[in-house]
Amino acid sequence: MTVINRLRDRIRDVPDFPRKGILFRDITPVLEEPALFKGLIDELVAPGKGAGLTRIAAIESRGFIFGAPMALSLGIGMSLVRKAGKLPHKTLQRSYALEYGEGVLEMHANTMAAGDRVLIVDDLLATGGTAAAAAHLVRDAGAEVLGSCFVVELAFLEGRKKLEGRVEALLTY
Repeated sequence: MTVINRLRDRIRDVPDFPRKGILFRDITPVLEEPALFKGLIDELVAPGKGAGLTRIAAIESRGFIFGAPMALSLGIGMSLVRKAGKLPHKTLQRSYALEYGEGVLEMHANTMAAGDRVLIVDDLLATGGTAAAAAHLVRDAGAEVLGSCFVVELAFLEGRKKLEGRVEALLTY
């Protein structure tokens, strides 16, 4: 059985979470199986090999779970993209639309520079607002966004339309 098929089998559907009418795709069973987790990381890094990446921009919080081993595997650095107020040094900020209001993402101002070639990483692509805000932060730092990758994409929400560069998702629902 391929890694993708094993992922599809292990990702758990949780109806009505976090509220009624939502079908949540729970990735935690994948993290409980080291061989499958390693296979998932191998699948995520494959498109980035040989692409000249210099940095991973991992989005809080589950993006950190995937971004760190990806950066290690590729031999590049990782930058954190977090909710406002959680980074201790000078930051760049970007607002983005939420379902009911607005959110703010931050990234350390000195975490990347002109010439960096960046891959944005998160667990889920839904409406694309968070990943698009992360891409703006990367560009605000003077770096180039080569693309984005996700474990799961909810294609019916059309989030990839808001993103630039190559967009990869291991599983699409």
